[in-house]
Amino acid sequence: MCFPRCHTAQETPLLLPSEAVPVMAPRRRPFSPRLLPVLLLPCLLLPLTRAHRFSAPNTTFNHLALAPGHGTLYVGAVNRLFQLSPELRLEAVAVTGPVFDSPDCVPFRDPADCPQARLTDNTNQLLLVSPRTRELVACGQARQGVCEKRRLEDVAQVLYQAEEPGDGQFVAANAPGVATVGLVVQAPGRDLLLVARGLAGKLSGGVPPLTVRQLAGPQPFSSEGLGRLVVGDFSDYNNSYVGAFASSRSAYFIFHRRGARAQAEYRSYVARVCLGDPNLYSYVEVPLACRGQGLIRAAFLTPSALLGTFAAGPGGARAALCAFPLAELDGSMEHARRLCYTAGGQGPGGVEEATVEYGVTSRCVTLPADSPESYPCGDEHTPSPIAGRQPLVAEPVLQLGQPISAVASLQADGHTIAFLGDTQGQLHKVFLNGSQGQVYHSQQVGPLGSAISPDLLVDSSGSHLYVLTAQQVDRVPVAACPQFPDCTSCLQARDPLCGWCVLQGRCTRKGQCGRAAQANQWLWSYEDSHCPHVQSLLPAHRPRQEQGQVTLSVPRLPTLAMDEYFHCAFGDYDSLAHVEGPHVSCVTPPQDQLPLNPPGTDHITLPLALMFEDVAVAATNFSFYDCSAVQALAVAAPCRACVGSLWRCHWCPQSSRCVYGEHCPEGEGTVYSAQEVDVQVRGPGACPRVEGLAGPLLVPVGWESRLALRVRNLQHFGSPPASYYCWLELPGELRRLPASLEEMAGDVGLVYCQAQQFRPSTAQQEIPVPIYVTRGKGQRLDNAHTLYVTLYDCTVGHPDCSHCQAANGSLGCVWCSHGRPTCRYGPLCPPGAVELLCPTPSIDTIEPLTGPPEGGLALTIWGSDLGRDFAEVQDAVTVAGRPCNPEPSLYRTSARIVCVTSPAPNGTTGPIQVAIKNRPPGISTQHFTYQDPILLSLSPRWGPQAGGTPLTIHGQHLQTGGNISAFVGGQPCPIREPVCPEAIVCHTMSQASPGEAVVRVVFGRAQRTLLSSPFRYTADPQLVAAEPSVSFRGGGRLIRVRGTGLDVVRQPLLSVWLEATADTRAAGAQPQDSTPRRSCGAPAAAPRACIPLEGGLLQCSTICSVNSSSLLLCHSPAVPDGARPQRVFFTLDNVHVDFASANGGQDFVYQPNPRLAPLSREEPTRPYRLKPGNVLDVEGQGLNLGISKEEVRVRIGDGECLVKTLTLTHLYCEPPSRAPQPANGSSALLQFVVQMGNVHLALGPVLYETEPTLSAFPVEAQAGLGMGAAVLIAAVVLLTLMYRHKSKQALRDYQKVLVQLENLEIGVGDQCRKEFTDLMTEMTDLSSDLEASGIPFLDYHTYAERVFFPGHGSCPLQPALEGPGEEGRRAPVRQGLTQLSNLLNSKLFLLTLIHTLEEQPSFSQRDRCHVASLLSLALHGKLEYLTDIVRTLLSDLAAHYVHKNPKLMLRRTETMVEKLLTNWLSICLYAFLREVAGEPLYMLLRAIQYQVDKGPVDAVTGKAKRTLNDSRLLREDVEFRPLTLMVLVGPRATGAAGSSAAQRVPARVLDTDTITQVKEKVLDQVYKGTPFSQRPSVHTLDLEWRSGLAGHLTLSDEDLTSVTQKHWKRLNTLQHYKVPDGATVRLIPQLHNGGAVPQSLAQNCPLGENIPMLEDGEEGGVHLWHLVKATEEPEGAKARRSSLRERERERARAKAIPEIYLTRLLSMKGTLQKFVDDTFQAILSVNRPVPIAIKYLFDFLDELAEKHGIEDPETLHIWKTNSLLLRFWVNALKSPQLIFDVRVSDNVDAVLAVIAQTFIDSCTVSEHKVGRDSPVNKLLYAREIPRYKQMVER
Repeated sequence: MCFPRCHTAQETPLLLPSEAVPVMAPRRRPFSPRLLPVLLLPCLLLPLTRAHRFSAPNTTFNHLALAPGHGTLYVGAVNRLFQLSPELRLEAVAVTGPVFDSPDCVPFRDPADCPQARLTDNTNQLLLVSPRTRELVACGQARQGVCEKRRLEDVAQVLYQAEEPGDGQFVAANAPGVATVGLVVQAPGRDLLLVARGLAGKLSGGVPPLTVRQLAGPQPFSSEGLGRLVVGDFSDYNNSYVGAFASSRSAYFIFHRRGARAQAEYRSYVARVCLGDPNLYSYVEVPLACRGQGLIRAAFLTPSALLGTFAAGPGGARAALCAFPLAELDGSMEHARRLCYTAGGQGPGGVEEATVEYGVTSRCVTLPADSPESYPCGDEHTPSPIAGRQPLVAEPVLQLGQPISAVASLQADGHTIAFLGDTQGQLHKVFLNGSQGQVYHSQQVGPLGSAISPDLLVDSSGSHLYVLTAQQVDRVPVAACPQFPDCTSCLQARDPLCGWCVLQGRCTRKGQCGRAAQANQWLWSYEDSHCPHVQSLLPAHRPRQEQGQVTLSVPRLPTLAMDEYFHCAFGDYDSLAHVEGPHVSCVTPPQDQLPLNPPGTDHITLPLALMFEDVAVAATNFSFYDCSAVQALAVAAPCRACVGSLWRCHWCPQSSRCVYGEHCPEGEGTVYSAQEVDVQVRGPGACPRVEGLAGPLLVPVGWESRLALRVRNLQHFGSPPASYYCWLELPGELRRLPASLEEMAGDVGLVYCQAQQFRPSTAQQEIPVPIYVTRGKGQRLDNAHTLYVTLYDCTVGHPDCSHCQAANGSLGCVWCSHGRPTCRYGPLCPPGAVELLCPTPSIDTIEPLTGPPEGGLALTIWGSDLGRDFAEVQDAVTVAGRPCNPEPSLYRTSARIVCVTSPAPNGTTGPIQVAIKNRPPGISTQHFTYQDPILLSLSPRWGPQAGGTPLTIHGQHLQTGGNISAFVGGQPCPIREPVCPEAIVCHTMSQASPGEAVVRVVFGRAQRTLLSSPFRYTADPQLVAAEPSVSFRGGGRLIRVRGTGLDVVRQPLLSVWLEATADTRAAGAQPQDSTPRRSCGAPAAAPRACIPLEGGLLQCSTICSVNSSSLLLCHSPAVPDGARPQRVFFTLDNVHVDFASANGGQDFVYQPNPRLAPLSREEPTRPYRLKPGNVLDVEGQGLNLGISKEEVRVRIGDGECLVKTLTLTHLYCEPPSRAPQPANGSSALLQFVVQMGNVHLALGPVLYETEPTLSAFPVEAQAGLGMGAAVLIAAVVLLTLMYRHKSKQALRDYQKVLVQLENLEIGVGDQCRKEFTDLMTEMTDLSSDLEASGIPFLDYHTYAERVFFPGHGSCPLQPALEGPGEEGRRAPVRQGLTQLSNLLNSKLFLLTLIHTLEEQPSFSQRDRCHVASLLSLALHGKLEYLTDIVRTLLSDLAAHYVHKNPKLMLRRTETMVEKLLTNWLSICLYAFLREVAGEPLYMLLRAIQYQVDKGPVDAVTGKAKRTLNDSRLLREDVEFRPLTLMVLVGPRATGAAGSSAAQRVPARVLDTDTITQVKEKVLDQVYKGTPFSQRPSVHTLDLEWRSGLAGHLTLSDEDLTSVTQKHWKRLNTLQHYKVPDGATVRLIPQLHNGGAVPQSLAQNCPLGENIPMLEDGEEGGVHLWHLVKATEEPEGAKARRSSLRERERERARAKAIPEIYLTRLLSMKGTLQKFVDDTFQAILSVNRPVPIAIKYLFDFLDELAEKHGIEDPETLHIWKTNSLLLRFWVNALKSPQLIFDVRVSDNVDAVLAVIAQTFIDSCTVSEHKVGRDSPVNKLLYAREIPRYKQMVER
């Protein structure tokens, strides 16, 4: 069997074949309707796992139905029906379309009955379940809406389908936009179908809006004998139905319509009929109104009400939900019925309140008052259809802001929930609470913007909702209670179906909570319910050392049974709970059950939960504290931390312990916790503590000092005296000093520390030293705050006299000259060594050394002894003799003076002098110079207004002052490089608008302006194009960037941001300054290729060159391995443009670097031997992904190898004709290097082969050696000839021929490669054209007819037209055909018929093929049966040949089974042809056509210069020139002035082409994307040459200008008319066809291809010729030539082809070689699995061989090649018009014949040998056939 393929995708659970199978019911289908789902199902079920969503690609869903009971779902879709499990797993699928149909035709069997029929999608219009009969009713729009019945268990099985439906069986609307609704009603003994539909199409006018139809019986779906809602005028009653629903007694139909013609607004209605009324006597309708909204959009019937969503109109953006109580609805209808039955429709006030609608003749009547009760469902005499005039009005229960397209409802747990689906794919859940509705949840279900279908279904359990949109089906939980993890989220969700089950500890439906009926057990969010919680704790915390009781207050605690209990969980510790009302008492865990405190804390907090079993009812936190840990954590103030903590801890002063609960030991005072209220000694204020230092605060280093501290509350220590100690935390040392306590008044005292000298180990100016006091050695007194003693050292921080004297006077520091002069503490310096005056000021450096004559420059002076304060230096500084005013804010004592210079004449120079009073002045060694900076020029003079231009200001003395700033106009120009004496470089800022701006430079407070050369801001550069947009990762590809204003950019960059790994960033860039500075006079440093950015990014850039104002030339930056490009952009100074913005939205793409194989693959280091003149072929991968052939540079030494062709895997280049020199002189070998941008690939050394030179061997020796060798060779040759002359003759000939062929092929190799390069370029263009138009495959119908009936054109089975009076024969003929079909389905009859026919002597081979094809056609829809017949016949054939010669089986078509096998293969391999083999075969065909057309073709003899067939070879050398004609194409191409509006299409022709040949080539170019059958015929068009405005000349093959000489007339060519290159032509309709085939006939039944004019070339004794004249021979010569000797001589002359002609054949063969190889590989399934049909056939042949004991592998090989390769593929190679809609010329056909013969030779088992007498066509492929044989074997 041949099976359809299954495709897979990512998320779609259903995948069908990409091409829909056309269905023409009830004609034969390409696949059996039962077979297709069976074949598809295994593939469809593969990707499904736990689906909660179902979708199918390229499929639109229409309806959803649910089978009661087991819950199977059915989805009606366009062209499909799906059967799903409740979990949305696919169970079955049925194909329902597309079908050949038209809404304007009744269902037809013969397409001729409906000429306007087209392949039409079949939209599902109605989908209903009949539970009693277990049937699914499905109605589509096709065939006027007829229905079919299918099995509920398998929708693929059709139970009923009308063969010829009558108009009474037209059920659904035949237009997809018109709704159809229906119900299956169970009547006594039968099921009825109630269907309501709108008006659609001209053929639906006779179908009533509402009908009752039978589901069973002889004519299912017929309404004959049943009720129909008769309508007078359909245009007035065009009902649009919304839904149909059934209650226990009635059926309701909801719809809307515009009503009367004059009425513009929509009105909504509900109609009711009794379920037991098959005649619709009970029909009553009343209007519906939802206050403010009139158009009903969706409806749903609940047991108590009708829910409807309304809108103001068809385009209304808002919606309202209304509920109509069912009692009121029925009451309104009963009221209308009663008035129409008994009161003539009149109400109490005489107003008409009921009437008979739909334009029928019936009227309301006056019957007895009990008529409504007597006839509750009406009768024949009661009026019908009744319409109430009074609308039933309801108030909206909910208003929504978006249109609602679906509504459903569910009553659960005593609540009503509505589900609303809107037009944007959202599902809204609504709680209907009384007269109000509340949306409590909305979720996006379908795709955004996809409306939810009205078929919104709730499953039988009420737990899930099925939501249908056009693209998918979703299974949505009705209530998602389990998703809420805790009570708070459960109640906050406000889901009326969810509540918190307290004792289960989870969110559940009410029915899932076992004690929901008891108080406080199930909490509902719509009641005043709060989650259980611990309201209070008593106590709130406890010490961890004692175990006690805790009382929890938990309001509204559920009541337990007698044997149930709560317990408390303190972390992992459980204790039984005692419950009294809301109070729960628990015992805390013992200390050993508590975990340790976390480090650094004084307590542990555990979760405390009130538990029922393992469910936490309420929870809080409970803390256990440790007073001893409080003391340990507060070392500096343990008492204060103890009594001031959160816990009830007390302090025992004498024992220094923090305790809980109890008092301190007997006789010891207690400082109580601050939380105690009834004691006085409590809180931190009662703690013994050190309050502060009494003196001194400053302690000099090296001088003995005594410290005193104030203390308080030491009386708590009791009467026994104790020792005290002072502790100082010196750097690197903790020093203890004995101390004494002096009591004072009250509770305050002083503690004195022993006097001590302090010399810290580290010299610092000031050291804060913490200090504290202990009682004894362990009891530390609290520090009221952090206490420090400051140690200071005069020697530190006062390096000179001025610093020392400027120190704080309280420190007592003096400048001491004792020993080495230094700053000391006063008492430490001898009295006579104290210096009161400081030495002379010392000046170290000054900066800057220059300044402008205007002054105002801030001059900085560094030195020592520059004054003790600012007052000393205020008037003490002069610069070059000019006063300099110091700045007080910038003065640093003794070390720095910053002063502002005064004006001075230009050139003034001198030292700086600081003269402090009473001291000699200090004079600098450096001199300061006043100089005048001058601005001279700018470069550049302009730049973009966005800024970023590096602006160089040229001048003199520019290095003046230290604070230099530049400005362009009002904008600062930041200086980023060192200022040089003659140049300043700054970078411009952005400017608001273009224009000129003056440049100025500020030197301190002086400024200079360059008025003569303003800077001009230009408009920002714009980029409009950048190409190419792809590069290799190695970079270096030239990018051409086009735009405007590009020449104003100084340094354009092309940059890429890379997301790189750490290793890549480290390798790509070193973290350094991104803008390297340079010193004056040094050249500018080139920017680095890659620099790191923030966020881990790497920026790699290349500098672009400015070619012109409109062109930049950039090279793509290299991207390191492992980096991922994020953004590619251009930097044009301050303008940043993304590459995509500059390239029309197409971003820049980096491709992997190419890989090339070495020239010498076996030994890469061995030189590759290159013959001069050969084209080099280099193989690789990804060669053209990031570069074009023009950009590739290939070098051999210092010479260049010109790249001719570059493909994905091959590079062809033409090396220099002579050996070049090595690139580097060190190596003698030529290196072959390929450069692709920055990618350099060395592929090894190359060695040019040269002709061997004669050695310097002596002539005498050569002669002697030659004579000896000649004698020896002569002897050997003689012996060999004598020994095996006859046996070796053929082998020598074969080898000689092969050598000759090889030499010839090497000679034409270069030409082949050049031709192949041109051909590959043409094929690349063809591939891009095919992407738009596709390969012109024949449709399956035409393909099958051409294969089954070859040679019959495309009209093989046209029936004869019926004559008058033959109408009566149609029925008997049809009946006979039906009976014949039944007989053919009998295997015994069919086999007997075939054997009987084959035994008839008159049953010819043609008859066998014809009958076999007719049988294939008849059994086409039953492929399994046809396969069985072929198997049986093949078995019989094998049994027949086994006794004769088994190798002859399937060799020829001697029986019908051979043709049946061919047809079977054609059916099964059609998909393989389209998907795999078709493309290479088509490319081969186009390549042959292109190559043939490149050379001249004789129109009379049919011979061509370029061919593979020697019999078709044009041997004469004909000079020709290629031309390119511009063909006018377009709607105005035929007008006089059409050339301006028409499109010009170039067409390649030759000047030697005849006019007909030119027309064919022009048609091929103009209609290159159009199948051949849809093109105009070449004989219906003329070629018109246009020259100038008025020159029009119609060209033709023969006219008055044709040249005639001696009975020879030459066909006109472009050369004859002197048509130049680039001439303009157009095709025009012929005014006189002159016997040409009519176009309609030519298109419908083509008569074949154009043939050469050799036979028809004689007219009145005149011979036609084109390129060469056919040889004239007298009759006598022709007669003599028939002798045997002459025929042999002619045959020998034909074989002896000169080498030049054989070279032409070999050149053609070499050019086409790749396409032949590709075609053979596709046909033979090289490197891919074979089609399943071929595997099936070969396995069967293996079985036959095994059955008959055939062990010879050669026989089995012959069977397989004869059955498949020679029977099917050779036909496909020879006749591609069987597969494609193309024109195959005679020359192309001749070339294909040679290729097909090569394929046949490759399939033979015997060794392929050729000799001198072999045909040239076999010689051509003699070297390739062994390789092809290996492919066949594999």
